[in-house]
Amino acid sequence: MGNGIQPADLRFFSVLAGAGSLGAAARELGVTTPAVSKHLALMERRLGVPLVNRTTRRMGLTPEGELYLAHARRILGEIDDLEQLLGTSRGTPTGLLRVNATLGFGRSHVAPLISDFARRHPQLEVQLQLSVNPPPLTDDAFDVCIRFGEPPDARVIARRLAPNRRLLCAAPAYLQRFGVPQLPQDLVAHRCIAIRQGDDAYGTWRLSTGKGMRARSETVKTRSHLATNDGEIAVAWALDGHGILMRSEWDIVRHLDSGRLVQVLPGWDTPAADIHAVVPQRLQLSSRVRAFVDFIAQDFAGLGASRTMRQPDRCNASPPSPPSTGAPT
Repeated sequence: MGNGIQPADLRFFSVLAGAGSLGAAARELGVTTPAVSKHLALMERRLGVPLVNRTTRRMGLTPEGELYLAHARRILGEIDDLEQLLGTSRGTPTGLLRVNATLGFGRSHVAPLISDFARRHPQLEVQLQLSVNPPPLTDDAFDVCIRFGEPPDARVIARRLAPNRRLLCAAPAYLQRFGVPQLPQDLVAHRCIAIRQGDDAYGTWRLSTGKGMRARSETVKTRSHLATNDGEIAVAWALDGHGILMRSEWDIVRHLDSGRLVQVLPGWDTPAADIHAVVPQRLQLSSRVRAFVDFIAQDFAGLGASRTMRQPDRCNASPPSPPSTGAPT
């Protein structure tokens, strides 16, 4: 290419953006600061747009620079993948790894795992993005997405990491005051805490019980006394006795074990919410993706085993001397 984007510019700009300054980039590239400045000026002249806002102390990317960087890193990652697939690399995972996870689970579980993984693979650049909902596949926004429930479609490869259930729960104080629901339809008269996440209909809870010919299902439109898009906040409200909450077992198991929360309607199940690592099909052979998924799968295997060892009646215990089924006023 005589003009426009040069292949060597992609890695140069990725290093420059990661370094945060011309001087730091020069040290990382093993050249002088004027050489870095000249290379950047040549890039901007060829492209006809500014990529960097320069100040005396700091360097920031322009919107065009942000766009250039995102595509450069993706292309460099694909080049690294190709090299590793062809056996021409050093045999160790390299390049950029983009991980997506939900807000609460990403903070509490995925971020610490990435810290350990990055320590073992210092040659990798890892980006963690937390979001309420998984990004659409068409956005090309992740290499690995940690998500709950069944995989979205056949365009992805999904590996089950750990079992997980969504449980109904409430604080003993709430159940002591308003009564313990005995049937799903009793929930209609109770105060419930809603979490605005995912594609499920807001405030609609689907429950099932029994198997085969005895299987039954109920869909309940609850009355949301409080609502949020943050699971951690919802759990705090439940602990404060504000109502009944449906939440993943991973997030409330410690409160169930301690008795601060009590499972409600333990004989009824909610839709499957197992934890999966989802990978676009084109990345299933990427060494850095496989290394990360294998790493977290090993850790989650221990998480699932420890959960299986829990005594089931501990999370199904009833609060002390609750009144019969009632409803808040």
